[in-house]
Amino acid sequence: MDDHRALGVKEMPSDDRPRERLLRHGPGSLSTSELLAVLLNTGSVGEPVTTLADRILHEFGGLRGLMRASVDDLAAVKGVGPAKAAKFAAALELAKRVVALGPDERPRITTPEDIVRLVGPEMGALDQEELRVILLDTRNRLIRTSTIYRGSVSQAQVRVGEVFREAVRVNAASIAVVHNHPSGECTPSAADVALTAELERAGDLLDIDVLDHVIVGAHGHLSLRRARLGFKAAKENRGRE
Repeated sequence: MDDHRALGVKEMPSDDRPRERLLRHGPGSLSTSELLAVLLNTGSVGEPVTTLADRILHEFGGLRGLMRASVDDLAAVKGVGPAKAAKFAAALELAKRVVALGPDERPRITTPEDIVRLVGPEMGALDQEELRVILLDTRNRLIRTSTIYRGSVSQAQVRVGEVFREAVRVNAASIAVVHNHPSGECTPSAADVALTAELERAGDLLDIDVLDHVIVGAHGHLSLRRARLGFKAAKENRGRE
């Protein structure tokens, strides 16, 4: 490989590229240095982008130190420069503003319509299926939303442990599951109902409530809990107060 050019994400094998892994598995699947590599996009002369990201983290003493860095501090790092420093600074400022949000400023998810308002317009326009998990705290306020699957979403292909992984990691009290039907038709399949029942059983074991499983399409949505499909009737009103 030519040592006189910047080494970027494209030079890496496709399975190892942070951006490709982010698109397949969501940002939660990447390490901090890999997320930085996605922002950097290219490395410096003779230094792969992932190595540059590791070096930046080391120079600033980790993510906490990076959060305190100024644009000038970032631009002074070899291999970064003003353009990348500006991109970094914007991303870090957004993160700071999210952290600064009080709990009352985060949306509260209690109904299928709340779920649809949060992700419905975007998911209803997708041309392939996605399954997302909405992570909620003890007051049903949004922690974050994670995309778990892209492509065919069915009981056979969805790993229950993967659905709950982020919820366990951030100590979420409950989750809501939502996936789209690109056809626009929101009628659940037998596999959708079976997956819902399996997720609820797993949630009972983990003490994480599954508030709902919502299907969205271009022209509407369907709540499997409201339709009494896959959920035990005794839990019909949980999380709805």
